[in-house]
Amino acid sequence: MTVRGDDAATVTAETGDRTRRDRVTLAAITATATALYTTLSLTKLANFKAGAYDLVIFDQAVRSYSQFRLPIAIVKGVHNGFGPDFSTLGDHWSPILALLAPLYWLFDGPATLLVAQAVLLAAAAVPLWVFTRRALGPGAAHLVAVAYTLSWPVVETVAFDFHEAAFAPLLTAVLLERHQAGKRVGVVTAALALLCVKEDMGLLVAGFGLVLLTQRGWRVLGGAFVAGGAAYTWLASQVLIPLFGGRADYYWAYGALGPDMRGVAHTVLTDPLAVLAQLGSPPVKLVTLALLLGITLLAAPLSPLLIMAVPLLAERMLASSFPNWWVAGYHYNAFVVVVVFAAGVDGVRRLRARHAPSGDPVTRAGVLGAAGGNLVARIAALGDPAKRVWALGDRVTRVWALGVVGFALISVPFFSLAGLADLDSYRHDARERAAAAAVAVVPDGVLVEAANNLAPALSGRSRVLLWDRTRRDAPWVVADVGRKTFPFVNLAEQRERVRLLAGSGYDVRFSQDGYVVLAATARTTRTPGPP
Repeated sequence: MTVRGDDAATVTAETGDRTRRDRVTLAAITATATALYTTLSLTKLANFKAGAYDLVIFDQAVRSYSQFRLPIAIVKGVHNGFGPDFSTLGDHWSPILALLAPLYWLFDGPATLLVAQAVLLAAAAVPLWVFTRRALGPGAAHLVAVAYTLSWPVVETVAFDFHEAAFAPLLTAVLLERHQAGKRVGVVTAALALLCVKEDMGLLVAGFGLVLLTQRGWRVLGGAFVAGGAAYTWLASQVLIPLFGGRADYYWAYGALGPDMRGVAHTVLTDPLAVLAQLGSPPVKLVTLALLLGITLLAAPLSPLLIMAVPLLAERMLASSFPNWWVAGYHYNAFVVVVVFAAGVDGVRRLRARHAPSGDPVTRAGVLGAAGGNLVARIAALGDPAKRVWALGDRVTRVWALGVVGFALISVPFFSLAGLADLDSYRHDARERAAAAAVAVVPDGVLVEAANNLAPALSGRSRVLLWDRTRRDAPWVVADVGRKTFPFVNLAEQRERVRLLAGSGYDVRFSQDGYVVLAATARTTRTPGPP
């Protein structure tokens, strides 16, 4: 079919208009998501619902980076027995956090991390949109971008303080989009960046390598990713983390399968049914996996891309301790959420292509909405039966894309984003007003032991330790005896700690609604770490 000059100019203008509208729509989606995420996390911070574990850990680490020092987190080092000079690189291998250091030159405080996390998580919608547009067209791309921004793995990451996981969706989306575009340099660059997010990102890269091994022309790089990713995870966890003061076995969570990797390997070889059983023990693991696949309406298993997530999911679901790893809350699902969405998109594309007429332009292109020709002209070139198949496939794609948005919307009331609709969260109650008054009593620049939920309010202006079961003899202590708080077992234990402090050289400077501020009078204090 030949398109006349005037018609071609009209088509070009219409295409340009659509492109501009698409960009505006995408910008609106990402800006709205950023605003929602920022509001959710900053509201939690203002309402004293953030924690020393983990927001203050990252705040202290990034502040150290901003001062051109190793990422020292005194709160982590002292509470977990590593010492006051403990570097977070000995906890998790996450050197990418250094990229956030310049933000602390502008605004020094934990709120900076929460805003940065909101931007990073929302920004992942952009490369995911590009990926989806190539595969299913712009309409589906908009809907998938919305579904991603509302998805429970992203929302729960926002709701639980700040973590290095904030970088994973964006870098994963870039990796997959660059692969789809056939850009090897971009693929390698994104994979290397992912390795800097956390020590087990080598498993994600290795999983992607397994995908590449199934694709002609990518197998050499796939083999390199499999070998390099696995080797990197071993190197980071067994060599680099201990080099910076951590322990290689600190997060060993597979006692049900063996005392170490050799024991697990023996179980895999001699009792594989026990390994399979561990994937569903406790059953909440299966619920989490079902919810993950549910965000794509079960389309993700139709694509080999889902293989990419398998090693990382196995790492979590085979664990027998650290129950936070396998529930729907917290931030761990953010590491694979983009993989699942991309697999769902690719699964729908494959399903549609499987039923497309042999030899039609879309089948030859391998993607819908690809550059290189006018889509309208392509459809017009098809015969009537082909047009009917195309129309059916288009309806299936539209219904699926609307469905994933529907799933995301239905899930909102059951996860943390629903908190934005609670008007009470935007005003302080009596307890929260008392908390604000309590932290205001503590002077700037001092060493203070603070209850987990109060520590973030002090971290930007004081040297914060976690108030725990061990007496640290800090000059100031801000305690909470109104409700159970990490890491205490019960309220009675918290009240006993305050009673002992008041009877051994501390004066009560503030007491209201369960919050107690104590200051040392007889200096028996030990000041951990450098000033």
